Amino acid sequence: MPRRIHSSEIAPADPGRATLVGRVWSNSTGGPTVVLLDDDVLRDLSELSATAAGLLEMPDISSLLTNRSHFRALGTLDDFLSDGGNSGRAGTLLAPCDLQAVKAAGVTFADSMLERVIEERSNGDPARAADIRDQLRPIIGDNLRGVKAGSAEARDVKVLLEKLGLWSQYLEVGIGPDAEIFTKAQPMSAVGAGARVGINSISVWNNPEPEVVLAVSSRGEIVGVSLGNDVNLRDVEGRSALLLGKAKDNNASCAIGPFIRLVDDDFTVSDIQRLTVTLVVSGADGFELAAESTMASISRSPAELVAHAIGPSHQYPDGFMLFLGTMYAPIQDRRHPGSGFTHEIGDEVRISAKPLGTLINWVDRCDAIPPWTFGTLSLIRNLAARGLIRTV
Repeated sequence: MPRRIHSSEIAPADPGRATLVGRVWSNSTGGPTVVLLDDDVLRDLSELSATAAGLLEMPDISSLLTNRSHFRALGTLDDFLSDGGNSGRAGTLLAPCDLQAVKAAGVTFADSMLERVIEERSNGDPARAADIRDQLRPIIGDNLRGVKAGSAEARDVKVLLEKLGLWSQYLEVGIGPDAEIFTKAQPMSAVGAGARVGINSISVWNNPEPEVVLAVSSRGEIVGVSLGNDVNLRDVEGRSALLLGKAKDNNASCAIGPFIRLVDDDFTVSDIQRLTVTLVVSGADGFELAAESTMASISRSPAELVAHAIGPSHQYPDGFMLFLGTMYAPIQDRRHPGSGFTHEIGDEVRISAKPLGTLINWVDRCDAIPPWTFGTLSLIRNLAARGLIRTV
């Protein structure tokens, strides 16, 4: 069950070289505060911007943060780490984004493409998934690996699978010319490291979705990167793709963190494509699951996915966070043979990438987690009361 996490568990492998920004609820400032991680100290960036969205709109952010000691210390990172319910002594680490839209790209890795087709053909029934997986993997899985989305090779694969009667709406967005970009969560609704993540009580087949999350400015520039858990209800989405919103956007079903690492000379957009992401799920029932995947196997580059999300037809004046798709859909049997994987209440989920740190959360039911009540209007009122509206 939830335990108090320590800063050493969530910090990236090279904190001295990384420029890490985020948000905390600070008891001393009386509300959400944009911060910079300086070794193990969190520094208040309110004089630059009262919102993360505003900070990430600034050109050449890293140069503004060179003199880290200039910004007031709020406490150590440990002072803000919680245990899934109780805050740290100085406050709580929040998701590192606020006013940005939270978008997601779906079906961007070969294994997740195959699993989405399985969900569709099993009509969301986990009992049928194993048999369908055995039937489809030799045909679909082998054809998907290494295929670049929108390429001539992808068109040839489509022709082959159509002849076999195996083409799917998921493969259309997975390797076709147009990416799936959907709204994962509302601005201000994401939870951060150390929080509980929510599973809708209607679901009996669900899983974590470990993902790399881009921070993108209103200009369409990739300005930073974080980790995310795009919690998914496989049975709900498997019944109908039109239930995607119900499967994805629930109370506390979106986790991002622990920080946003800014893109700079030490960490470039090219480095994002070389990230290796690990997933570890530990259950109170003794169940353990571990997996590792690499961004190198993504079917579209991060820059391509950003271009599908923003452009002449669609703008984001406050910027947006973009989940890049899951690399892994766990299928390891848990409750009984043939049942596949599903979450149990109390599962600890750890999503890690060495340059970004580790996002740690615990699984609970959406209706057992305190409801989301602090939205954009609450933020504006809080900032106004603190005299910070001028720097939003």
